Amino acid sequence: MTTQLRSSRVVIIGTGAVGATTAYTLLLRERVSELVLIDANKDRALGEALDMNHGLPFTGGVKLWAGDYSDCKDADIIIIAAGASQAPGETRIDLLKRNAGIFDTIIKNIVKYNNHGIILVATNPVDILAYVSLKKSGFPSHRVIGSGTLLDSARFRYLIGQAKQINPRSIHAHIIGEHGDTEVPLWSLANVAGIDLEFTEEERTHIFNSTKNAAYEIINAKGATFYAIALALDRIVTSILQDDGSVLNVSTLLQDYNGVSDIYLGVPSIVDRTGVREVLDLKLSGEELEKFQHSANKLKSEIKKLDL
Repeated sequence: MTTQLRSSRVVIIGTGAVGATTAYTLLLRERVSELVLIDANKDRALGEALDMNHGLPFTGGVKLWAGDYSDCKDADIIIIAAGASQAPGETRIDLLKRNAGIFDTIIKNIVKYNNHGIILVATNPVDILAYVSLKKSGFPSHRVIGSGTLLDSARFRYLIGQAKQINPRSIHAHIIGEHGDTEVPLWSLANVAGIDLEFTEEERTHIFNSTKNAAYEIINAKGATFYAIALALDRIVTSILQDDGSVLNVSTLLQDYNGVSDIYLGVPSIVDRTGVREVLDLKLSGEELEKFQHSANKLKSEIKKLDL
């Protein structure tokens, strides 16, 4: 169990599958001293809070309750997991118009009470909604973060590990760009202990397609993805609250990064108490660079459709 050295509060907005599972993960791992659940459906938030509170005799001393936006006042991190969920056959981009409208209300309520915390966006399409959150909140970009391609990279590492029969924690590999259909696998940088990973082109295609389509497969099978993204969000929260400077593939505002500017995309970044402290400059192959810029241009075309 991880013990916090200082009082900390995390607010989770949206207690659907992702929000509730993230809350439960933070509770079990005792990441925070205070955990607040907010939902437009107040009964849902209350029910989740009661259910988790009844397990406190088996865990630690986390104080958890169903609250409202005024509880954002003392929050270190505000996780936004609210919005329409991806249905079978839908892409993440298909959710944009519905969720952009929801975010307008959410961000207004957050900034009414908090101007010092970190906004962590989990709702899809996460890169665009992180950008929307930046524009509507007025927060500095280092304090508005999307979950980005952290989960995609974990899936990528898992599948490579399965193929090579190596623990995925020993695999160094990145997915960058959009958390979605234009994401980019960095095969040129994938390695184990500095040794390049050798795969045939057919094997690479299979691994990447399995990575990119993982969410669709899970949604078709059980309706939603939530366990792995909850663990990814827990990892980001931990890096922030423990100020540990971990390198995580989060979505952050890019400026003059491999020819890309004024867009949120997932790239390896140093995450600490300040939020995104630094974006790491990756040396991409020509093909990777072209695909990364395509990913940025695709999202920019979608942002132009929004009233920001």
